Amino acid sequence: MPIQWFPGHMASARKKAAEAMAMTDVVIEVTDARLPEASSNPMIGELRRFRNRPCLKLLNKSDLADPAVTRAWMDHYNRQPGVKAVAISAKNAAEVARIPLLCQQLAPHRDDGTKPLRMMIMGIPNVGKSTLMNALLKRKVAKVGDEPAVTKHQQTLDLGPGMTLTDTPGMMWPKIDYDADGYMLAASHAIGRNAVIDEEVAAFLGEILIARYPAKLGARYRLDAALLAAMDGPALVEAVGRRRGCLVKGGGLDLEKAAQILLQDYRDGALGRISLETPESRMEMIAAAQAAAAAAAEVPAQAGGAVGD
Repeated sequence: MPIQWFPGHMASARKKAAEAMAMTDVVIEVTDARLPEASSNPMIGELRRFRNRPCLKLLNKSDLADPAVTRAWMDHYNRQPGVKAVAISAKNAAEVARIPLLCQQLAPHRDDGTKPLRMMIMGIPNVGKSTLMNALLKRKVAKVGDEPAVTKHQQTLDLGPGMTLTDTPGMMWPKIDYDADGYMLAASHAIGRNAVIDEEVAAFLGEILIARYPAKLGARYRLDAALLAAMDGPALVEAVGRRRGCLVKGGGLDLEKAAQILLQDYRDGALGRISLETPESRMEMIAAAQAAAAAAAEVPAQAGGAVGD
């Protein structure tokens, strides 16, 4: 089932962000290092390119992501014009402390002391914007929670002498083009649970984990490598349920509870450092989706031709 999630307040948030962009020198885009492209709102890129604003792209939660994959993503983004990519954990004070200087390097015209360096934090829900905002200001000014869309109002604050920082609500976009993106976002808790079915999301996550991180799965759930190799996503959810004693009355498996355990283990980093997409897997996914769409478009055309004959 394709996943879509666009709460009402996000439309007004986009409008206010577009207005604030006109008075911004550097856009700080926060993404989830485990899925940096899937967690990058295309509207942010459109807005900043329209205003010709440089971007400091932060791959946050890098402590939860596969370090080799993160390095590949940074190489990918750092080849893009006007973009500087950095992997951080917003919980690491030393890494956060580098951000103002990096922004200043992207806007050297604001280094003369005559006008403040104006930065704006943007990103989708639950990628750590509020945690980052609080760390930068060294005090709690933004509400933090393990639920998407906690921040609902834009605010601008003084970061220090000659610097201002605008925090924006997490913004999704009206239509997620690729089904895989929706599932990756749901697995990482960037989409509200009311829009997803946990068992389906966990099964999708399981397919990736079996293909790329079988040893981590085996270690966490005491699953034999040969057994894992024969599993698919739904079978993994069942196996997790059996290992964790997720039973309902009568002895059947509570698949919803098993799915929640797998998802939470991934989100908490209990499975280890895991990335859900690489630059290469991203290109393959898009190519496969485009091929499937083209094939689907040919069927009605052929049917129409048959009727006409």
